[in-house]
Amino acid sequence: MLEVTKAEYIEEYRVQITFNNGASGVVDLKEALWGTMFEKLKDFNTFRKFEVSDVVHTIRWENDSDLAPEYLYEKMVEQGTENTHVAERA
Repeated sequence: MLEVTKAEYIEEYRVQITFNNGASGVVDLKEALWGTMFEKLKDFNTFRKFEVSDVVHTIRWENDSDLAPEYLYEKMVEQGTENTHVAERA
């Protein structure tokens, strides 16, 4: 079962994600934020407040919305960002 083990906010709707299968990369979730549940996440300050849930094993926001790890992985591969690491900011 695919799980998110680590996630870090980068900028705008981009998140650096690491999966339990060893894959990692940057996922741009701008196009994923449609529907009532995700409306509040269109604000960058709200979007950036996520955590990796020990219960659902993916990123989850304060309003209990989440995206399946499989969806995040698929988007990462689709966007061609697998194994893309963003340098830490000073």
